[in-house]
Amino acid sequence: MRVREWLNGDDRGTLLIFGEAGDGCLVRIHSRCLYGDVLGSDDCDCGSELALALDMIQEEESGILVYLEQEGRGAGLTVKAQGLRHSQLFGVDTFASYVALDHGRDLRSFHAVAKVLVDLGLKSVRLLTNNPEKIDAVQAAGIAVERTPLITAARSGHARAYQDAKRRVQGHLFDSEVTHTTE
Repeated sequence: MRVREWLNGDDRGTLLIFGEAGDGCLVRIHSRCLYGDVLGSDDCDCGSELALALDMIQEEESGILVYLEQEGRGAGLTVKAQGLRHSQLFGVDTFASYVALDHGRDLRSFHAVAKVLVDLGLKSVRLLTNNPEKIDAVQAAGIAVERTPLITAARSGHARAYQDAKRRVQGHLFDSEVTHTTE
C-alpha cells in the first residue's frame, strides 16, 4: 500500500493506493466521519460504507481509497455535533438542521479529488458510491465512471432515516436490494 497526502486550497485528504491501481480499478471517495468511522455510531452508514469499500478493494488486491478531510459534509465536527443535536431536539434530518443553523446542507466539492485521480493517470474507474455528485465530479474531470453501488444494511432506525434523507435531499442512488435492520 502506498500513501499520499494532498492539499488543494481548502481541500485535503489522504490517498491509500492498494496494489497496481490503474484504469478500471475500484475507487472509494470517502469523507471523514469520526462518529461512523472511528466510534462505530449507528446514526449513519459512513463506517459501514468505508468497511465494505475496503473489503472490496482488498479482495481485488488493488484500488484506491481517497479519505477526505470533510467531516460533517464539509462543515466540520463542531457543526456536525450541533446539527445532530438539533436533529434530535426537533425531529428533522441533518440536512434541515444544517440549514436551520445557518450552514449549507453540504459544503463539499469533489472536483479537486477528481483532479487527483487524473494526476494519477486514471482514464476509467469503478467508483464505489451512491452519491451522484461524486460521479459527476469524476466524469467532469474526463474519467469514465462505472458506478459500483455500496449496499449496506442500516444498523438502526437513525441510519435508515439518514439513508432516506440522502436519497430524498441529495438524490443518492440506493439500489432496491438495500436491506434494513430493525432497531
